[in-house]
Amino acid sequence: MVHKFDFFYPNAGQNRKIHLYLPDEYNYTNERYAVLYMFDGHNLFFDHEATFGKALGLKEFLDHWWKRLIVVGIECAQDDWTRVCEYAPYSLESRIYGHIPGRGHQTFEWIVNDLKPYIDNHYRTVPCREATAIAGYSMGGMMALYGVLKFNHVFSKSAVISAAFAPAMQLFRNDINNGVFNLDTRIFFSWGTNELRDEWDLENRIREIEWLVQQKGIKTYLLRNEGGNHNEASWQHEVPHWMKFLWE
Repeated sequence: MVHKFDFFYPNAGQNRKIHLYLPDEYNYTNERYAVLYMFDGHNLFFDHEATFGKALGLKEFLDHWWKRLIVVGIECAQDDWTRVCEYAPYSLESRIYGHIPGRGHQTFEWIVNDLKPYIDNHYRTVPCREATAIAGYSMGGMMALYGVLKFNHVFSKSAVISAAFAPAMQLFRNDINNGVFNLDTRIFFSWGTNELRDEWDLENRIREIEWLVQQKGIKTYLLRNEGGNHNEASWQHEVPHWMKFLWE
């Protein structure tokens, strides 16, 4: 079942809608559950709510999967520019958007200091880092990597799906090389071969980031989605792969 509620995001002075998935048996047991936080929450569960008419199909997958999870889907800002700024972990220079004053770190501070405590206090979670994951795609994929690196004391697992790494490569290199990470950390990486014309270059960037985190003792999984595009219809096929890697 999926519940929706507004949660105040002080950096923008606005509410952000939370799309909360609970296992169907939640109200009939005393069980506590691991928690997955995800970006673009409106695109996770139902096609009729998704921006482009196709969701990731997470509800159908989790309803029939062996592991019972709580998923906290964080809906993004309604306008594209604000979404890009709030999902940019650094201030960046982009070919598409120009200068992006990144507010991704503030977004994570809100998730870690406000949203996660609320979820842990109001729902039966397992609040420790070993049972807490972060995931996202495109800009949300960059955020998912940033979160598991900079807030490794909170998140032990991350799914970094089709991440738009290009303008942030050197910044990620610095954070990985200078960081200290728990050795039980897991990161899933993926990209689709039809996402960009420079697919070879995209692959090299992702493989470099994977290699760097491996040198820090982090366990990784790399998925090359043959024929995959930069959209939810392609990313839906990746769900079983990253769920299995993160939680089994």
